[in-house]
Amino acid sequence: MEVKLIAHTPNPDLVCAAAARTSRSSLSPAELLEKANSPDGKEKALKLLKEIIKSGHASVTEHVSFTFSVSGVSRALTHELVRHRLASFTQQSQRYVKVSGEDSFVIPHTVKGNEKSLKLFKTALADIQKSYNELISLGIPVEDARYILPNATKATITITMNGRELLHFFSLRCCDRAQWEIRELAELMAKECKRVAPVIFEKAGPSCVQAGVCPEGEFSCGKMKEMKEKYTKL
Repeated sequence: MEVKLIAHTPNPDLVCAAAARTSRSSLSPAELLEKANSPDGKEKALKLLKEIIKSGHASVTEHVSFTFSVSGVSRALTHELVRHRLASFTQQSQRYVKVSGEDSFVIPHTVKGNEKSLKLFKTALADIQKSYNELISLGIPVEDARYILPNATKATITITMNGRELLHFFSLRCCDRAQWEIRELAELMAKECKRVAPVIFEKAGPSCVQAGVCPEGEFSCGKMKEMKEKYTKL
């Protein structure tokens, strides 16, 4: 899996800080941003943003967006990913891009860890790949031959989310109970976000990290302390 932040709103923390001040200032958002960018204005702006986010007014983080390039993930993951309806996605098409070779599939860690299951898994993938190739050689359109491809088939996808939706995404998908592959994706995305917007994403992670409360009830992993330490060091 490879995750890269390929575009984002410039100075995302300061943009959100300026937005936060807009409702109570006679200055324009542009003037507020310019003020926040000044040597003695930046510290005050970031302090205000921290307080605003802490108080639960996360709407100001909707003013910034982040775009990711993601490759080497399975169709099983992307099917989960597109449930986040406030995000934008553009995925590699199986109608136009042919699947070829063993490296075209994601093999779960649990399967890799067992010699018998790995052999079974790879045999099934090889059979599918062979049938897929034969269908195409018989003149079946690629868009129809793809019907036999498994959830393990790799995909590339472009993802764009605003700051608030990313925080929501992390609260669900960084959770220890999330499916392992999308959890790995969320963790890598959170790491990228923290690098460019450390205030907005200071507490990026599962709900127990962001809100200090686990919503999973009896299904809680019981590792709140460990999760907080993990995402603080991310």
